[in-house]
Amino acid sequence: MTEPVRRPRTALPSLVGSRRSLLRAGGLGLLAAAGATGLSACGDDTSSASSTGGGSGDGFGEISVQLSWIKNIEFAGEYFADSKGYFASAGFSKVNLLAGGSAGTAAEAMVLSRRAQVGLSAPTLTAPAIVNEEAPLKIIGSTFQKNPFCLVSVEQKVPVRTLADLAGKRIGIQTGGNETIFDGFCTANGVDKSSFTIVPVQYDPSVVETGEVDAFMSYLTNEPILLAGRGLTPVTLGFADNGLPVVAETFTVLQSTIDDSRDMLKAFLKAEVQGWNDAVADPAGGAKLAVEVYGKDQDLDLEEQTKEAEAQNLLVVSDDTRANGLFTMTDALIEENIQALAVMGTDITAEQLFDLSLLAEVYEENPDLITG
Repeated sequence: MTEPVRRPRTALPSLVGSRRSLLRAGGLGLLAAAGATGLSACGDDTSSASSTGGGSGDGFGEISVQLSWIKNIEFAGEYFADSKGYFASAGFSKVNLLAGGSAGTAAEAMVLSRRAQVGLSAPTLTAPAIVNEEAPLKIIGSTFQKNPFCLVSVEQKVPVRTLADLAGKRIGIQTGGNETIFDGFCTANGVDKSSFTIVPVQYDPSVVETGEVDAFMSYLTNEPILLAGRGLTPVTLGFADNGLPVVAETFTVLQSTIDDSRDMLKAFLKAEVQGWNDAVADPAGGAKLAVEVYGKDQDLDLEEQTKEAEAQNLLVVSDDTRANGLFTMTDALIEENIQALAVMGTDITAEQLFDLSLLAEVYEENPDLITG
């Protein structure tokens, strides 16, 4: 069975709902309830960090990480960090990987309600929470160095390769937060939306296959691969290379956790880097962990998950991460994100949104983690 197509999920009420935990709807006044709902929805989504390695005795205890989606290949680094005992060696007695999904709760809500110490999210959600809700949150690293959103079309129908190709086409956009992101994409590129037709769609890329739309808003690492699996030739127009270079799968935490549990977060980041170094080096191994262990109840397809892992590595690894280490962001990339957020209507400073000092200390203390 192929990986299920994503659906939007609930979160902070004053924000706009969307795919991939980006700009979801929800309210800080309901954080405790939202957090409880998210936890109960996760059920037994736990893994033992001590399964293949002993703890270091640092005594950090359990840590809960709210994932941004179902347990598929997207979290290969977390699977390696758990299964190889990196979390245990870092001093965690257990790691709870809390699955997201259509009924899941936003990472911000889970972190703010202290149901999770870390949440995987994106600046397009965390920044509005900080600005609009005064949420005391910070991003301390980014797994994806590039914006994973794109417009996907197919060669066999009407390929949309360039911005100029949008004219006269039918473009499938999911209502809610994806509209906001797409509006930012158009604004950043000076594209007149009246030059094409926006068709409200759900999250199934078959509308491109059937010709109901000419292009469809999707993730680079997901729907194009699903379409290719159906014998089609996907054509993608990436947002990262066209005005919206926002990162994704960012580590979001409370400011108070940085202040009060800095060593714990640094130990967590070290284990994560170790896990993601393995995931980058072994896409097939990560896919096997997703299919046979962590996402075994999702009926994932091993070949497809392997292809997604390979595609995902192009978002995780860049020339800058080869030089500076995974999850790092250069000053230039941070500034690009701040500018992109402004295009999408959120004015925030780098200091308000990011604190990469913990990660810098991890690499200073463990330079061998930079694998090049």
